[in-house]
Amino acid sequence: MFIRSNGIELHVRQRGAGVPALVFLHYWGGSSRTWHHVIEALEADFRTIAIDQRGWGQSDKPNSGYALADLAMDAMGVIAALGLQRYILVGHSMGGKVAQLIASQRPDGLKGLVLVAPSPPSPLGLPGDVRRAMVSAYATRESIITTVEQALAPDGLGAGDLEMVIADSLCGVPAATEAWPLATSQEDIATLVSQIESPTIVISGENDRVDPPEILRRELLPCIPQAQLHLLLGVGHLSPLEAPGAIANLIRTFARAVMSDRTAPTSATGR
Repeated sequence: MFIRSNGIELHVRQRGAGVPALVFLHYWGGSSRTWHHVIEALEADFRTIAIDQRGWGQSDKPNSGYALADLAMDAMGVIAALGLQRYILVGHSMGGKVAQLIASQRPDGLKGLVLVAPSPPSPLGLPGDVRRAMVSAYATRESIITTVEQALAPDGLGAGDLEMVIADSLCGVPAATEAWPLATSQEDIATLVSQIESPTIVISGENDRVDPPEILRRELLPCIPQAQLHLLLGVGHLSPLEAPGAIANLIRTFARAVMSDRTAPTSATGR
């Protein structure tokens, strides 16, 4: 379905039923489809809402408006349009940074925050020439495969998931592919993120080369003292595709704990 939010049409995939609702935000280059394995494992227990963020998937692709605040307002517009009263935000990579900004605003109805291989709240620590080179990472089928093999999922993806990643990456418009490495990733929201009060878990792949665990320990976890880190062994940056079962299990346990007011799952290492 399509929902008008923040002046544009956003494509939204909704499945399942139950409380809390789970709202999924994808990575730079992905789409709502990034979450399909995770959602399949959760839809029997929860209402799931996955959004194609502006510039990606089937959503509108404006020539501007790709700051974190724009992406956050888009998502909050969807949440309002669907009348979600109790929900958990689940953000991956870029979507994780968007989720952090939303949670820092302490919106009504937000019950928890799940950050999957999230970009930290601080600026992306890469030189300008490397970030400029990132703009062409999704330019061709060949460049996308190279990016997956060298950075996103060095241990490989299933053939179907790889084809999906290629198609999603090629779907992005120049404004969207340029905005994240050149501008949005450089936004510093660390002070805002320190205001997050929601129960939070952080899920990180042991072999993540994009937002490695040591970066999250240094730049994210100190901003959210209540956050609990879960390390997935042998997993890279595309963990929703590499280890969807482990992520679904962590989300399920966390959601049930949050809604019953129990302490969220303790930190763990595993696959």
